[in-house]
Amino acid sequence: MTLQEIYDLAISMAIKADPRGEKEVEEELKRLKKQYNELPDKKKKYFDKESLKNPYSDSRVMYGDLNTKVKKALVGIDAEASEVLLLDRLNQKGEKFDILISHHPSGPALASLHDVIDVQVDMFAEAGVPVNVAHALFEERKGQVKRRFGPLNHNQAVDAARLLGVPFLALHTIWDNIGNKFMQDYLSKKPFRTAGEVLDYVNEVPEFVESTKGKAGPSLVSGSEQSRAGRVVVGFTGGTNPSKELYIEMAKAGVGTIIEMHVPEDAVTELRKLHINVIDTGHMAADSIGANIFLDELEKKGVEVVPCSGLIRVKRK
Repeated sequence: MTLQEIYDLAISMAIKADPRGEKEVEEELKRLKKQYNELPDKKKKYFDKESLKNPYSDSRVMYGDLNTKVKKALVGIDAEASEVLLLDRLNQKGEKFDILISHHPSGPALASLHDVIDVQVDMFAEAGVPVNVAHALFEERKGQVKRRFGPLNHNQAVDAARLLGVPFLALHTIWDNIGNKFMQDYLSKKPFRTAGEVLDYVNEVPEFVESTKGKAGPSLVSGSEQSRAGRVVVGFTGGTNPSKELYIEMAKAGVGTIIEMHVPEDAVTELRKLHINVIDTGHMAADSIGANIFLDELEKKGVEVVPCSGLIRVKRK
């Protein structure tokens, strides 16, 4: 495969798994194209034209020729300058890696992380939160995230890749969409009476089996195993965690159990007061689910995959 083909496959799989639905994503791309066409020329030069075909601003080719042939990929949950150097060192030892693929973004993909938060508006509306309330609170959350990531050294890993000539791809919300859909489909297969039953079922996912062995498996951080489960909601995509105010709105909407990759402590405190069960699955294992489903497709197409940097590699039939 070429880098372009890998990138196109990733976008296609993410759109199919998007919680908003394929039709809504297509409509969003049309709205964005109209917005671009109506911009004055002096503003068009600053517009991210890649967003006209890829709706996930935190998933981009960070560096590299799109025509690069890829036979072997080094893949991790995080890829910083150290992982770029690791690939270069391994190649010096004869490994012949063609590309570095990261889940968490760098460069402009990290600087624009706040833009993908809009995905969660529809997720919260589906959970029962009035869409106008979800939209207003997520607009506030986007500002918080933008200010949080704004001061960071976004290009450190990208610069290392450029200087060492390492093709570099980041797939953040793309893999999260895939993992989110997997978990939704998985949890829809059976009813649950208690939060403990939900936790036991989550713990059967292979990535969580492995993370539990490493002492970083899922845990119930709000509620008890005997607590009634109520309606179960998964939140594995959308850039980053909602604010505690948004979690409270989900509780008001009648959600009984929330399953997240990681949950801020202030949100856990509030959800305990509201008697909402919260399962914290663990970050690396949860991120690995969407990664693995995508990487299985790469391997079917002849690309060898070598995991690193927190990726728990599990192959599915």
